[in-house]
Amino acid sequence: MTTTDLDRATVEEAYARWAPVYDVVFGAVFDAGRKAAIAAAERVGGRILEFGVGTGLALPSYKRSNRLVGVDISEPMLQKARERVEKDGLSHVEGLFLMDGADLGFADNSFDVAIAQFVITVVPQPEKTLDELARVLKPGGEIILVNHLGAEEGLRASFERWFARRARKLGWRPEFQLARLHAWAQKNGTAELIEAKNVGLGVYTLVRFRKLAAGASNEAEPTALAG
Repeated sequence: MTTTDLDRATVEEAYARWAPVYDVVFGAVFDAGRKAAIAAAERVGGRILEFGVGTGLALPSYKRSNRLVGVDISEPMLQKARERVEKDGLSHVEGLFLMDGADLGFADNSFDVAIAQFVITVVPQPEKTLDELARVLKPGGEIILVNHLGAEEGLRASFERWFARRARKLGWRPEFQLARLHAWAQKNGTAELIEAKNVGLGVYTLVRFRKLAAGASNEAEPTALAG
């Protein structure tokens, strides 16, 4: 583990602190990215895994024709999500589970979509988590991510590298770049990167992977990053 990596204890502690105020602090800030990710997920539809479901802020926004399963590493965040499901009568939510993304307790080919909103850059083991998301997807299903991603070069990239160590106590990894996601897809071999585009006034990036059929190649070029 490098000096800028996150460990599970740090993430759990950080998000236990965030749980009581998360919706107020981040609800409006993440709204545009969240809407873009949900729209992409619903173009596939079916059984959807909400990885990093948090307080369940996104759950009421899905059409009731979908079936949702939420997982998170933070019990305080999940408790908020359970309260939301009960209060809002979200009958399309099958269940909410405490799970580590690097070891999901679901069978292979269980979901049509796996969506992770503002979370893949803050989990302790991003590549192992993505491996698991790909494993539980059906062939043809999609992994949909939305996140702030680090700059590849320039002043912002320098600042993000400097800020990285200081951001760990908040549970953040600001220097995480799109190149790391592309490298994961190439190494994993079961998923292809099909789209990466700016959303939310260019602040966030929506990234889509498609799970390949057995024996297929992931050599296709993704849609170019667009403003």
